[in-house]
Order: sequence, then structure tokens, then C-alpha cells
Amino acid sequence: QLQLVESGGGLAQPGGSLSLSCAPSEGGLSMYGMGWHRQAPGKERELVAFIGSSGRINYADSVKGRFAISRDIAKSSVYLRMNSLKPEDTAVYYCYVPPNYWGKGILVTVSS
Repeated sequence: QLQLVESGGGLAQPGGSLSLSCAPSEGGLSMYGMGWHRQAPGKERELVAFIGSSGRINYADSVKGRFAISRDIAKSSVYLRMNSLKPEDTAVYYCYVPPNYWGKGILVTVSS
């Protein structure tokens, strides 16, 4: 079955940057949007960013101006560049493809 595999997480200091990548085990996702959700400790999962099949992008208010989502259609992959990281960005980040495809999650920790 198709799997979404995230990479690029880890530890960053406040104000630092990290990049996340999500690559499917199979191609053929170019007709679908792709995005990222996250779940902070003790909190509900929330949308971070989503890029639709048309290229339209939506960001959570909390990350606007700091995060940038992009796609590589040929690779059916999605990326998230996270700049100016804050401690509240600490969460498990999940790659997402509608209607209900999820990566296993990758931990991002922002701490001094």
C-alpha cells in the first residue's frame, strides 16, 4: 500500500530553521493536494500548510510568514521550509494527502 515517508525533523534552536520532506512510496499523487499537519504534546492535530492541486496554498495563521510549503509534482513530494522557529512549533509533523493518507509523523523540537 502507499506510504508517506517524512524526513528532515530534529532539533532546532528558537529562530533557527528546519526543512521537512515527504516522499510517497508510490508515485501518481500529482492530481492531489498535499500538506502538513502537526500535533503538539497534549494538543489536537492541526493544519500547518496545504498546497492544492492548483497550487493554491493555505497556512495556519501561526506559521504565516515563517513557513513555506512547496511541491515537486514529478516526484509527488511535498516540502516544508520552517524558518524563525519558535518553541511552540514543537510537535510531531505529519505529511497528509486527502482524503485520509498520513505519514507516520516526524518530531520537530524547538528548544534552547
